[in-house]
Amino acid sequence: MAAAPSRCLLVTGPPGVGKTTLVMRVFEALKASHPNLSIRGFYTREVRESGERVGFEVVTLDGRSGPLASSKVSSPESVRWPTVGKYKVDVASLESLALPEMQVKEETDLFIIDEVGKMELFSSAFFPAVMRVIGSNVPVLATIPIPRNGRDIPGVARLRNHPGATIFTLNTGNRDMMRETIYNQLSCLMQQR
Repeated sequence: MAAAPSRCLLVTGPPGVGKTTLVMRVFEALKASHPNLSIRGFYTREVRESGERVGFEVVTLDGRSGPLASSKVSSPESVRWPTVGKYKVDVASLESLALPEMQVKEETDLFIIDEVGKMELFSSAFFPAVMRVIGSNVPVLATIPIPRNGRDIPGVARLRNHPGATIFTLNTGNRDMMRETIYNQLSCLMQQR
């Protein structure tokens, strides 16, 4: 008997390889081929000014958005915000948008979480929410960063080593094939629901 397809699909790869683009194309293809699906989640998008990246924002799949991190913010409260490189992370904004999207509900057919990374993990509520989603019976498509200098972020390492997870390592040569493989696997899972 063949093993059941994984319900936790994790896309990883170097920065800029196209993880978010792949996830969004799979999302759009699933919505087109299965218009009645209930897909919940969020993705992160770069914020650019004059061609330079100045931050990131969180965007829910229904189009709401808010700041995730910025190199330009200088409010009194941002002094206490955690930093990743030159970016200050707005944990409250992330939580207000992402956490409601990760509530496990019976009618949800698929969760999309882009991404589970260092910025998002500054929220003490974020990782437990991710683990509840993964522990549910609902399929998950998520992105995780590739380990840097051989070191993984502890929460990301737990996901990478989760017994129910399938890892898809993206590079510029396999993006189209990976997108098709992931779409087909999720489409198969959707038909079983």
